[in-house]
Amino acid sequence: MKLHRKLAAILLGCGFLLFVYHLARITSEEPSRKISPEPPVSRPAPSLAKDPPSGPGEPLWTPTGGGRDPPPTPAAKARQKRRPAPRGASDGPMHLAVVACGERLEETLAMLKSAALFSHKELRFHIFAEETLRAAFDRELRAWPKSSTLKFEFSTYPISFSVGSARDWKKLFKPCAAQRLFLPVLLRDVDSLLYVDTDVLFLRPIDDLWRFLKLFNATQLAAMAPEHEIPKIGWYSRFARHPYYGMSGVNSGVMLMNLTRIRSTQFKNSMIPSGLSWEEMLYPLYQKYKNYITWGDQDLLNIIFSYNPEMLYVFPCQWNYRPDHCMYGSNCKGAEQDGISVLHGNRGVYHDDKQPTFKAMYEVIREFPFEDNLYQSMYYPLQSKFLETVHTLCGRIPQVFLKQIEKTMKRAFERRVIVHVKSRNRF
Repeated sequence: MKLHRKLAAILLGCGFLLFVYHLARITSEEPSRKISPEPPVSRPAPSLAKDPPSGPGEPLWTPTGGGRDPPPTPAAKARQKRRPAPRGASDGPMHLAVVACGERLEETLAMLKSAALFSHKELRFHIFAEETLRAAFDRELRAWPKSSTLKFEFSTYPISFSVGSARDWKKLFKPCAAQRLFLPVLLRDVDSLLYVDTDVLFLRPIDDLWRFLKLFNATQLAAMAPEHEIPKIGWYSRFARHPYYGMSGVNSGVMLMNLTRIRSTQFKNSMIPSGLSWEEMLYPLYQKYKNYITWGDQDLLNIIFSYNPEMLYVFPCQWNYRPDHCMYGSNCKGAEQDGISVLHGNRGVYHDDKQPTFKAMYEVIREFPFEDNLYQSMYYPLQSKFLETVHTLCGRIPQVFLKQIEKTMKRAFERRVIVHVKSRNRF
């Protein structure tokens, strides 16, 4: 018993000593303890959305990694607004010009319809036409449904030539063909412009073509596509009796222009040692080569850019796809890969049976009711009509004709769904 009592006493004593020691340690540390502020939380800085890619057809912005960057702060947005927009590619409307004479009303309306259907930004149509057609354009365009007319404004102009003889200019290829040469002079308030022939159809938004303006370097002031992809079988390389651009010349049916640069540039030429302005050059150039040119204004443009090649940007063939690209076998690699962006039905193929694939595309877009479903009233009819064209070389590559317009329809559908959902969420 005595031993147990001694052990209990020892344990109690040890416990008491430990308690006193711990209490003394806490008391000694209490005065020196300080309250320190919480360390700053490290957050990734909000990143501004990347600049739109310069290449047409690419998405405007792709998130890096697995998710989207945080939205920009108000200060970042303010800095972004202060950045100057590239010349000719600002947030203003896209300007589209066309020249129509004779029996070109229906064809031109189909072209304008394709532009209005698929484009996103506001459009301004500049229509140069004979007096008898101007009233018809005004009547037809105003009859389009409001959902479409809200996307564009239009102006009509008479056919006019600022220099030289109107009679001479009307003899150039076709009565109105030379009008496009005078667009930089006649549209002095327009900075940049897309000119197209009446037989052009847009199979994707003009916005994508408009982005080529951002690719111009300091000297370039216009963009066109090659006349042919294979120089040795091209028209210019075999038959031209005048200078032409590059190895195979260029086709002027789709021409993107920075008019401000054109008006302020002195062009090298074969007539005098010094440079000439655009307007000063046109009529002397015509007088010198009028007996050697076949394709009128297009030949004159080839001559101009043969002496000034640094001023021309050449865009790929899918942006000016013509029967020559498939009627002898497919030779436009860009269209094979990405589909046709702009269809150019030259040689009157919309109105005969020589190239039924082109004719089918034209007829379906012409007859499409504006507010109908794009898939039901455009895409499916195209597929059906193309089945009847497989006996032609162009008809054997329907994917080339359908690939891009299918993407365009998908984008248009997605935009409508997003707008519809947003409008419903507001309420």
